[in-house]
Amino acid sequence: MITRPTFRYESRLRRRGARLIAGVDEAGIGPLAGPVVAAAVILPLGFRLRGLNDSKKIGDAKRREYLAERIKGGAVAWAVGQADVREIDLFNVYHAGLLAMRRAVEALPVRPDHLLVDARLIPACDIPQRGIIRGDSLCSSIAAASLVAKTARDALMHELDRRYPGYGFASHKGYPTQQHLHILKELGPLPIHRRTFAPVREALGLVPSQRSLF
Repeated sequence: MITRPTFRYESRLRRRGARLIAGVDEAGIGPLAGPVVAAAVILPLGFRLRGLNDSKKIGDAKRREYLAERIKGGAVAWAVGQADVREIDLFNVYHAGLLAMRRAVEALPVRPDHLLVDARLIPACDIPQRGIIRGDSLCSSIAAASLVAKTARDALMHELDRRYPGYGFASHKGYPTQQHLHILKELGPLPIHRRTFAPVREALGLVPSQRSLF
């Protein structure tokens, strides 16, 4: 049985007076290359979109792109933020993800009354917020943010595929697939590879340094 996200959390906040509620999520924690990308999305009251769900549960890329475009077209506001590879290596990928989330929120053209964040809280953010475990599967605004973040990151990886032909970024998006690991060993790391991640350091002949993602 597939859990469908609802507006249950948004409804509770609206009863308490909140009107502009932003869902926030990120994409790209696990890859060996490329940035972490986050999105913040404010959906209007009564927004409905057939098939809206956590981006990880939608396997078809064209379907994700279609849903993301419908979300952006119907949203009160939306924005994307990212943390680059240098920041991932400097802060670790978990904290870089939080940085990307904060940047997405700060990029919104309107200030939200409240944030609903997938599984965590955003530091150095003065907007009231709530972290929801499995929020991208339970909360419509977080599911919307997950789709916008995922499709934005995929588009960036397609650009990087054109910039760095032969690495297959358009197909594996930087994730540690067998194809990517093989190419990494054959051709070596690029500037967009995360040098604190063990497979990349191994390809460089270095000792792994980032043993934990968090």
